[in-house]
Amino acid sequence: MSQASNVLVEKAYQLAKERYASWGIDTEKVLTRLQSISISMQCWQGDDVGGFESSGGLSGGGILATGAYPGKARTPSELRADADMAFRLIPGKHRFNLHAIYLESGGVRVERDEIEPNHFRGWMDWAAERGLGLDFNPTFFSHPLAASGFTLTHPDDGVRRFWVRHGQACRRIGEAFGRHLGKPCVTNIWIPDGMKDLPADRKRPRERLVRSLDEILSVPMDPAYHRDAVEGKLFGIGSEAYVAGSHEFYLGYAITRKTLLCLDSGHFHPTESVADKISSVLLFTEGLLLHVSRGIRWDSDHVVILGDEVQAIANELVAGDYLGRVFIGLDFFDASINRIAAWVIGMRAMLKALLAALLTPWDHLREFEDSMNYTGRLVLMEAVKTLPMSAVWDYYCLKHDVPLDDAFLSDILRYENEVLSKRGH
Repeated sequence: MSQASNVLVEKAYQLAKERYASWGIDTEKVLTRLQSISISMQCWQGDDVGGFESSGGLSGGGILATGAYPGKARTPSELRADADMAFRLIPGKHRFNLHAIYLESGGVRVERDEIEPNHFRGWMDWAAERGLGLDFNPTFFSHPLAASGFTLTHPDDGVRRFWVRHGQACRRIGEAFGRHLGKPCVTNIWIPDGMKDLPADRKRPRERLVRSLDEILSVPMDPAYHRDAVEGKLFGIGSEAYVAGSHEFYLGYAITRKTLLCLDSGHFHPTESVADKISSVLLFTEGLLLHVSRGIRWDSDHVVILGDEVQAIANELVAGDYLGRVFIGLDFFDASINRIAAWVIGMRAMLKALLAALLTPWDHLREFEDSMNYTGRLVLMEAVKTLPMSAVWDYYCLKHDVPLDDAFLSDILRYENEVLSKRGH
């Protein structure tokens, strides 16, 4: 930005600082708190969930990125370069979330139950150089042994055992990430197992899932380096009638096995609020992993924007003082727009929601509520919406040397012209 623009941003911030101070909010402390929050940026937005297991990419299994915008990453080095570009446009220091299919095996076929930390050495070194954390996910889809729609719940014990070994291998990789980087890695387990039409037996697949998960988690790991999470879902493509790993199933599992519970904002009925679940779940679980997404009519994984649901999630995290117990990650994949722009839009939207929540006068709202002055509560809730949060956000971007919201597109288009346009389709 020009010097004149910087001066305008700083002037606007000083006025906003005084406005928030009148409500007892110290914006400097708020920005320090925001700077301490790391959001996990998902690798699969950069290449349409293709991975590097084979040149053919995904083979199905209910995961679909729609669109054909040119320039997607085709190699690990391209994906890392694209992520670097995105991180340059996002204020703060964050994390990167990998799936097992993003291994680097030098062109040698490696079965999923045989993957090792060395297959992710390039990712670990890249993250260490940049001070990033890494998170991890087993890939229980797009594989011949997942073609039936069943993995950890498969009635064939040989197939089930293959996927158990895959989960165990992924936990070892996640722990290696944590030890190498000195930051805990969250390894999140999601499986697609379910039935398209009405099942005759809902019980036995879930019994097998309990057994499989217990086997995967049988080796204790130091929480300073590794945390386990389990993720439920209401339905999926090909599992519309029944999903073995439902929210209720994993809620019970997370409570009894002391794992994190993953709540994906696209994995519930459209009228359900993930934000409303946070305070209930955290009364009984060790902590939460949030996968913030944006579903339109179904679990469509649209790019996260600063909408009501995202703001409600951020409000719950701040108002309940849960930030120390919750890991935040994004989960969307849109191939219809510039993929780097999608990352930047989503990450900045989540950060802005957290900033708005941190700038909210919760003590005043609680005073109204405790005195049953619901008129005053609603008046203040509405007033907060037009307080000058944007001036604080612009100042935060300025201090982190990243473009403002109306300026980062030119950097992305320049990168598209110089780098992305030279990649083949």
